[in-house]
Amino acid sequence: MTGFDAIVIGGGPAGAVTALTLARAGRSVAVVERSEFPRRKVCGEFVSGTNSAPLDRLGVGAAWRENAGPEIDRVGLFIGDRMIETAMPDGHGRGRALGRDVLDTLLLDAARQAGARIFQPWRATRCERRSAAWQVEIRRRKDNDTLCAPILVAAHGSWEPGALPTQEDRRHAASDLIGFKAHFRHDRLPHDLMPLIAFLGGYGGLVRTDGGRLSLSCCIRRDRLDLIRNSEPAGPAVLRHILGHCRGAREALSEAETDGEWLAAGPIRPGIRARYQNDVFRVGNVAGEAHPVIAEGITMAMQAGWLLGRELGAIDGRDPAARAAAGRRYAARWRRMFAPRIRFASALAQLLTREPGARAAGALAARWPSLVSLGANLSGKSKGLPPHRLDAA
Repeated sequence: MTGFDAIVIGGGPAGAVTALTLARAGRSVAVVERSEFPRRKVCGEFVSGTNSAPLDRLGVGAAWRENAGPEIDRVGLFIGDRMIETAMPDGHGRGRALGRDVLDTLLLDAARQAGARIFQPWRATRCERRSAAWQVEIRRRKDNDTLCAPILVAAHGSWEPGALPTQEDRRHAASDLIGFKAHFRHDRLPHDLMPLIAFLGGYGGLVRTDGGRLSLSCCIRRDRLDLIRNSEPAGPAVLRHILGHCRGAREALSEAETDGEWLAAGPIRPGIRARYQNDVFRVGNVAGEAHPVIAEGITMAMQAGWLLGRELGAIDGRDPAARAAAGRRYAARWRRMFAPRIRFASALAQLLTREPGARAAGALAARWPSLVSLGANLSGKSKGLPPHRLDAA
């Protein structure tokens, strides 16, 4: 059995930033990640400019800028035959997109270099609180091990079922939103534009990412997916459906070729969940998930990882009262930062996935294009971490 100050289950952006922040605070950290990196994931890939300052303080800002795609100066709404474009709201610099195959590796490598011990590819199969520490059983092929620490952080996302107390059983409903993702080359989308696209039964986004690739990520209702598939593979069927309902996507992708295979995942589980419960800290989608319609998932994950890492790095993790107090502070700060974005994203997704609402949204945005910029602002594109939280680094 190997002892640590903290165990983080999940090595994506939320878990890696939490571990990196803790390691830089002098804590011994174990990260348990089930997948081998680099790996592609269903994700919009956009990293808001509000992350520039915390990434610099974590020592990975320069690498992010070196690898990411071009700065995004404009946001848009492609809906039906309408193609509306406007300026990205002013804030903390321009955001850029970086594939999860690159970003996740970058962040986890930084955590490793800071001193975190990375168990990869290992899967956490069981966790139990025993007296002063959590015991986490992990498995890799035929190998087994047990880790222990007073602090346990769940950062494994919300999509994967399992036996851990923070993992939910899969449920299926016609209204479920299933996520899809593909990269393209030889497209016609301007490099500085990130449009939101709406189509019957779903929504998505386009953005220029690393290596000149164009990223298309989208969500579609399960019942609509069942109607359009026939015998066709799901990814191409979704693309055909999008091109048939969205002129802007059709023009951007008319000569494009897919670069790699389609990915699918889900259903997504938007909503606000416990951030600290039963002495387990939660970060990333397992704590709360916004509809991808606002393209803030990575930003929220990294900023929450920073908040949690700062809280835990400042306490004696062996003290139950200190853990509980840190949990309350983290939960309150998380809610102030992210709950408004999640609620706005839910309202926008409900609007765009219903045909009358989508038509009305398109008409309003066509008349007042500044509404698109306002929507980007409400989604958090210009809201960074509070200065006092950064200055504490």
